[in-house]
Amino acid sequence: MVDALRVGLLGYGIAGRVFHAPLIAATPGLRLHAVVTANPDRREQVRREHPDARLVDDADLLWRTPHALDLVVVATPNRQHLPMARAAVAAGLPVVVDKPLAPTAAEGRALVDEAHRRGVPLTVFQNRRWDGDFRTARRLVAGGELGRVTRFESRFERWRPAIKPGWRESAAPGEAGGALYDLGAHLVDQAVQLFGPVRTVYAEVDRRRPGALVDDDAFVALTHTGGVRSHLWMSAVAAQLGPRMRILGDRAAYTTYGLDVQEEALRAGGRPGTPGWGEVPPERHGLLGVDGDLRPVPTEPGRYQDFYAQLATALRGGGPLPVDPADAVATVALIELAHRSAAEGVVLPVSS
Repeated sequence: MVDALRVGLLGYGIAGRVFHAPLIAATPGLRLHAVVTANPDRREQVRREHPDARLVDDADLLWRTPHALDLVVVATPNRQHLPMARAAVAAGLPVVVDKPLAPTAAEGRALVDEAHRRGVPLTVFQNRRWDGDFRTARRLVAGGELGRVTRFESRFERWRPAIKPGWRESAAPGEAGGALYDLGAHLVDQAVQLFGPVRTVYAEVDRRRPGALVDDDAFVALTHTGGVRSHLWMSAVAAQLGPRMRILGDRAAYTTYGLDVQEEALRAGGRPGTPGWGEVPPERHGLLGVDGDLRPVPTEPGRYQDFYAQLATALRGGGPLPVDPADAVATVALIELAHRSAAEGVVLPVSS
């Protein structure tokens, strides 16, 4: 029997505790071996939820003993993504970095180049590629059921009018805070995965809540080289939520409401592999067709677990990494252009 790959998890906040730790623990061939956190409350959570994992105060201890691990996962605040990933690469440890990969595309590109030079596997946790609604949209588009797609509308909207303290609300350099980095990293990635490279970017980026230091309301329009226009909304101040996705084609449209069910299930202690994991109830299925002739389309089950399953296979030499880090660099570059577009009030071309 092949030994499980030993995983070191950096950070046990929302990303580490809700997403990465449960998914790692649920993946055959992976074992959560160590968790880095100095926070006393989070250390107690690790002891309770993953009692076999070793607690580590400082990531430097991992870099001094790289032979004790087979994979590192960076689930820290955004400002630490780049230095922690660099340290993992320097130690020769394969690494998963939560999105966004880096605060700037130039820094992300340098990291990817360094990992390639050293022959160290590097991938990015773009988990929303495994959302059920996105998987369904991809199948419908690929199958031609919408005809020629002309517009893709996608939203991550929330109603959070009060500012919560934390790094996501910080405007400090390198923090990559705000809605465009936090939510846009998913929406932009999904749009490019569906409809390919982008020719131009236009954006409107605002701070709506009193006292907000970073953007909390944004709109991004991407014109893809193939002609599709993606209209992306991300907001903390949406008192009524729009469709999660609406895809318009010259034969039919597909519209769906509500977020993927997996995050809520993970927060509640659910795990992949349990009956009904990732399944959307029939009353929440999206609608396909034209007005007057609509039919519900069963939503593909969400499969966040596939990210780590594919990664485990790749690290054993069995296939590609689940996310090409070059894709994450391209996403950050588009986010940077969106910020520039909003600041200058113009449509900007994407350099090839």
